[in-house]
Amino acid sequence: MPSLGVMDLTKLSCLEVMDMAEYRLETPISEEDARKLRVGDIVYISGIIVTARDAAHRRVLELLNKGEKPPIDLKDLAIYHCGPVVKKVGEEWQAFGGGPTTSARMEIFEGEFIEKTGIRAVIGKGGMGDKTAEAMKRFGAFYATFPGGASVLAIKAVKRVKDVFWLDLGMPEAMWVLEVENFGPLLVAIDSCGDNLHKRISQQASERLNEVLKRI
Repeated sequence: MPSLGVMDLTKLSCLEVMDMAEYRLETPISEEDARKLRVGDIVYISGIIVTARDAAHRRVLELLNKGEKPPIDLKDLAIYHCGPVVKKVGEEWQAFGGGPTTSARMEIFEGEFIEKTGIRAVIGKGGMGDKTAEAMKRFGAFYATFPGGASVLAIKAVKRVKDVFWLDLGMPEAMWVLEVENFGPLLVAIDSCGDNLHKRISQQASERLNEVLKRI
């Protein structure tokens, strides 16, 4: 697909039907690249992703709201809802497990997190809600699901554990900085138009259920 400028992408109608596509992105991810994606696209990410669950989200926002900075600049990076299994081997950390955490747990934080950190990608499982979708629409970000139960696939994409912050929160809740190569396949489930695949499917299922109930 030909590259489009940021202004062109901003003006592009989100109602326009676009062919599903496969993208290979590298961090830092530009707003232009984030806004190209549409629900249903497949994405692979190389570069830096940072794990962040409930406690890490809360602490990052607490720091930013006090005018302080988190230990890593998250702008244009990807965060991964994951509590990895990590072990120190010699002087280095190695990841042995890294499947996604249910993303709905982070819904209360994610919209503000996107706004204040400038992240471009959120990776997890199970979908997210309206506040997150609205923030992605406003700031040019996307949410992608990683296949559940595919921890081995995730770890194969991790080239090294680059750093870790906030081990006082516990291993699953710490922020692990991972260098990855072709991390995926990731299915875009919320795009920068605010289209939400999980919400769409839920609505369709509800409509079909009502139709069935009317026939009974």
